[in-house]
Amino acid sequence: MEKQSKLIRTQAERSGYREHSVPLYLTSSFTFDSAEQGRALFADELEGNVYSRYSNPNTTELIQKVCDWEGAEAGLAFASGMAAVFGSFVGLLRSGDHIVAFRSVFGSTHQLLTNLLPRWGITTTYIDASNPRELELAMRPETRMIFLETPSNPGLELVDLAWLGSFKQKYPDIILHVDNSFATPYLQNPISFGFDLVSHSATKYMDGGGRVLGGIVVGRKDLIKEMTFFIRHTGPVMSSFNAWLLSKSLETLSLRMDRHCSNARQLAEMLERHAEVEVVRYPFLPSHPQYELAKRQMKQGGGIVTFIVKGGFDRAKRFLDTLKMILQTPNLGDSRTIVTHPASTTHSRLTEDQRQQIGIYPGSIRVSVGLEDVIDILTDISNALNESK
Repeated sequence: MEKQSKLIRTQAERSGYREHSVPLYLTSSFTFDSAEQGRALFADELEGNVYSRYSNPNTTELIQKVCDWEGAEAGLAFASGMAAVFGSFVGLLRSGDHIVAFRSVFGSTHQLLTNLLPRWGITTTYIDASNPRELELAMRPETRMIFLETPSNPGLELVDLAWLGSFKQKYPDIILHVDNSFATPYLQNPISFGFDLVSHSATKYMDGGGRVLGGIVVGRKDLIKEMTFFIRHTGPVMSSFNAWLLSKSLETLSLRMDRHCSNARQLAEMLERHAEVEVVRYPFLPSHPQYELAKRQMKQGGGIVTFIVKGGFDRAKRFLDTLKMILQTPNLGDSRTIVTHPASTTHSRLTEDQRQQIGIYPGSIRVSVGLEDVIDILTDISNALNESK
């Protein structure tokens, strides 16, 4: 069965009510048929649901769908994308361990790596994705994980997944972990390149409507089992309602991503021709410095376009406030086109130098291109650029 068909057909076991659509399991716990069954479930001698902090039919269904799409052995569902990233760090690392992270990570991930994990003796070295030699120099005997995003948020910088998969062969005990939120499992499957873990902010494209929060980590079964102890006893779990909604949303992800990508590419091409734009970044734009890499490891270019408007921060603010249809919000992956100014919002905690190192400037604008008729998107952005001079 092809992936799309399997995605739609995978669902929790049908109950005695013979429902067509999977029901919502709003229950905190599950009953035992006998005291012996309860004992065996808690002893992991039987598989089954005990408590929704451990598992729930709705979260189990969602995890299975993402595993099938990513080619993963197992997974866990978290309350948010950042809970998933944090859970993968704290659930697998110990005091004294070391992370090598590519510099262009999300602002909250940067805060975890630089300000929170050091409290528990976990250190991080940042490297530049454009300089592979930095990775070899950053490796230490205590290095336990390599973490990255590709494409990055919001600079759309790419990391060569095949190269990293080959690099890992020299360090078989290192955990290769990639945040795949921007590409989604429809456009890119890092496990096929040799990665151990893949995380997603399900809040973004997996939901697709800006409705719920969620995070997913899938990958090697032994690593997921180790993380399970952390999630069960600390509780950053996804709710059954969010899992139910996200599981249904996944069934249309490929259709939505095709439209996101088509609209985004047309916007990028328009912006590249516009006199009020300095730089445009979109992975499937021939002018992108990693265009050939993008075509090798991604099916399409994704739904995010980043550009720098002429005139710096003041001009960027005028542009944002001049938009008519498109709204400002820090989310992305919505059916509606939305914009944000990374330097003053999602990456405002970074220093100016840190922002510029990952391609964020005072005039940078991130556009999450939605599913509207593309002519309306192009018109609103073009008019705002012209009127905000």
